[in-house]
Amino acid sequence: MGNEITEFLHYIQVERGLAKNTIQSYERDLKQYELFVKNVENTMDINQIDRQTILHYLYFLKEQGRAETTIARSIASIRAFHQFALREKLAEQDPSVHLDIPKRAKRLPKVLSMQEVEALLAVPLEKHPISRRNRAMLETLYATGMRVSELINLTVTDTHLTMGFVRCIGKGNKERIIPLGGEATKALQRYLEDSRLTLLKKNRHDVLFVNHHGKPLSRQGFWKILKQLAEKANINKPLTPHTLRHSFATHLLENGADLRAVQEMLGHVDISTTQIYTHVTKTRMKEVYAQHHPRA
Repeated sequence: MGNEITEFLHYIQVERGLAKNTIQSYERDLKQYELFVKNVENTMDINQIDRQTILHYLYFLKEQGRAETTIARSIASIRAFHQFALREKLAEQDPSVHLDIPKRAKRLPKVLSMQEVEALLAVPLEKHPISRRNRAMLETLYATGMRVSELINLTVTDTHLTMGFVRCIGKGNKERIIPLGGEATKALQRYLEDSRLTLLKKNRHDVLFVNHHGKPLSRQGFWKILKQLAEKANINKPLTPHTLRHSFATHLLENGADLRAVQEMLGHVDISTTQIYTHVTKTRMKEVYAQHHPRA
């Protein structure tokens, strides 16, 4: 079964062009599945796996106390693998064909209010390269709704300040063009003119945001910066880089933006993924009504 898994992982990487993190999730799920089939079911032959084998494995995961979301993801990985094996004639049957993926309850994303975003972006700016970089990163993240991995991989060549947009390479190596607001453009201009070369020191590369050693900034590095700035802005709710992405989408829709346009900017393949933000805006509307209507 190991060879079939290897071929499947090669397929989703080369032919489907899935993101590195997605491929790693598939690999992790399938390696655990393979271990169970080998050690508990005593087989490594893909043609000896039937629906009962998979049900035993799912029961095993449940007994281990795995979360429903983890089990649902495992089912999706197993189904994709067996469908591929049958299609490529690596197996004689697909034992997952009648396997249902449990519907997961949609969790509404956590967002900042517009006032909280303003407070975060209004943290006093010191005349220091690090401060200018931090402001440029926050302004860019909120202005574009990029994922933090996309932000830290931006290059100077990707930023077109005179034209007012950035070129972003997202999941599956897909390119998208995202407009930049006036404040983000000004913050980036200040950072590029006054700070980046100072931080870069003797290093020579095109990555836009760098740390104090002149190396590309890491995701963990950005997370620490965001936590520090949130404390200064007196924002006490849990805050991650993805919160700004959620806030970007929610605030656009609250102010009348077209759902399709937001989908394009976020880089969502399926518009149903973007539609979650319409539920967020409705929830916030109810909260505002309950708080301010005299007869609520």
